[in-house]
Amino acid sequence: MRAVAVIGIGKTRFGAFAGRGLRSLAVEAVDKSLQDAHLKPEQVEAFYLGNFAGPSFVGQNHLAPYIATGAGIRGVPATRIEAACASSGAAFFHAWSAVAAGIYDLVVVAGVEKMTSQTTPKVTEILAGAGDVEAEIRVGSTFPSLFAMIANRHMYQYGTTREQLAAVAVKNHANGALNPYAHMRKVISIEQALHSKMVAEPLTLYDCSLVSDGAAAVVICPLERAGEFTSKPVRVLGVAQTSDWVALDEKPDITTFDAVRKAGEQAYRMAGVTAADIEFAEVHDCFTIAEIIAVEDLGFVAKGEGGPWEASGAADRTGAKPVNASGGLKSKGHPVGATGTGQICEVVLQVRGEAGANQLERHSLGLAQNLGGSGATSVVTILGAA
Repeated sequence: MRAVAVIGIGKTRFGAFAGRGLRSLAVEAVDKSLQDAHLKPEQVEAFYLGNFAGPSFVGQNHLAPYIATGAGIRGVPATRIEAACASSGAAFFHAWSAVAAGIYDLVVVAGVEKMTSQTTPKVTEILAGAGDVEAEIRVGSTFPSLFAMIANRHMYQYGTTREQLAAVAVKNHANGALNPYAHMRKVISIEQALHSKMVAEPLTLYDCSLVSDGAAAVVICPLERAGEFTSKPVRVLGVAQTSDWVALDEKPDITTFDAVRKAGEQAYRMAGVTAADIEFAEVHDCFTIAEIIAVEDLGFVAKGEGGPWEASGAADRTGAKPVNASGGLKSKGHPVGATGTGQICEVVLQVRGEAGANQLERHSLGLAQNLGGSGATSVVTILGAA
């Protein structure tokens, strides 16, 4: 297997853009990534797209060539990958696999979602399709209700508190307020997080990620060629994708995501590092409880200690191991098909030292963790200076 590097990144702002279509968002991100890599569209050898529900959100199918040609990429394989909210993380994994195997040299990976074209009830219905329709959705489950079950069990099993959940939201909003690409640049207090509208007990409005539009793209190539395109290549040290049961009732323990744990172990092994070596991380905080579980499953803390660890400030920008310095899904936004590549863009910016007001002091080794559904798909990517 060949070593692989990220040589270009591009992203749009995340937000609600009534005048923008799915294709224009994706093309903007791809164009920026190509410019960042000093690459022309005709040099690209393959295109991978992560998108969860473009056909449902905007009515457009056949999305990979639709977007690739819009960006000037023609005559090459253009493939769409769907893995719920982990769609573009999975697209990155498969693109990396092709480059590492020597099939292609210059590959673009994009992720996009245009969610705000539908009403909130319709968005909730579309997103619910990432769960088990027969076992969960037809009896009224939604993802807020599923993650509320997870949160309640975690609170019962480990003593996690509402204040600890709120601490995650407060931290990520403080980080997102510094990020010019974030959907909600709003600082909140613990009191606001605790007393906002209840969505699904114990999750309030500020425990839930946003409905967003946006896109992000990454260009990768063999590490040995990276110097042809950039003076700041970022090496893909480890990457793994794993899967698990879709329905909660089929999991032996809903307070842990087995796919995250296994993907983390595989990525650490590939990179030759441990959880203790990771300096910062972008994790999938679709709900605040998801971040608490992620830091446990990734081995940053022992099982059951995620809540106290978050509340202690250890995951703050100035903490021992900053988590979601970008604002995370909670504040930066969660255009589901774009989230995985968006996380990778944020890690690359940190490693390069180009994260602006969000820049961390220790930034040479970062991790991105992308989750699909209620833990059915997980992609963990470890990136570092080349």
